Amino acid sequence: MLLLVVGTLSMGVNISMNFRIVDLTHVITPEIPIWPGDPKPIIEPMATVEKDGYFLNKLCIGEHSGTHFGAPAHFVSDGKTVDEIPSDMLIAPAVKIDISEKCNGNPDYVLTVEDIKEWEERNGKIPEGAYVLLRTGWDAFWNDPEKYFGFDENGGMHFPGFSEEAVIFLMDQRKVIGLGIDTHGIDPGNDEEYKPNTALFERGGLHLENLTNLDKVPDKGFLIFVGVLPIKGGSGGPARILALIPAQ
Repeated sequence: MLLLVVGTLSMGVNISMNFRIVDLTHVITPEIPIWPGDPKPIIEPMATVEKDGYFLNKLCIGEHSGTHFGAPAHFVSDGKTVDEIPSDMLIAPAVKIDISEKCNGNPDYVLTVEDIKEWEERNGKIPEGAYVLLRTGWDAFWNDPEKYFGFDENGGMHFPGFSEEAVIFLMDQRKVIGLGIDTHGIDPGNDEEYKPNTALFERGGLHLENLTNLDKVPDKGFLIFVGVLPIKGGSGGPARILALIPAQ
């Protein structure tokens, strides 16, 4: 349990209550799945307690490696960079849409507008100012990069994502502020034009990728905290992402 007393968020959510915390973050190691062409993480000891009296590593990692946050500048030339994102967009209500059964055996499956409406029939309308987290079940393959990316014989990738239509619907009709997913991208792996990400960032949205443990959060009624570094001029950055679930 954690007691938070931090007043009211800009969207009017009072968060002075007890929470159960679910960590949605993968541990960073040099072996994590890396987007083709991105730099491999390097964790190099620079000082030790025995030699220097303190312990320090040098860390080198791409902005969009591991569990990470993406700002509009990632795809839009004049989009906001990560240091320009208001702090009240880094803690917000969240919902989860689970399409893992539809993705089982179909790595190219994408979230549709119909999927969203079916979710709303069971759970009510997605709240304005929320993050929508998509569970595909792909985090189960995190330690198998070949399967996580779904490489075919031609080097093409196959993993689930959001459809462009679903992104536009969520941004324009539901006024959400961000999307999250447990794959390496909100774009499905076979979309080489990055249409969902482009639609998201052109509308000022944010993304969270390479999430995990979405099976441990409810479909609605929780908050998400995004602990990303405010890198000057950055397109995003690795982040500690937590789900805050009100205690019963």
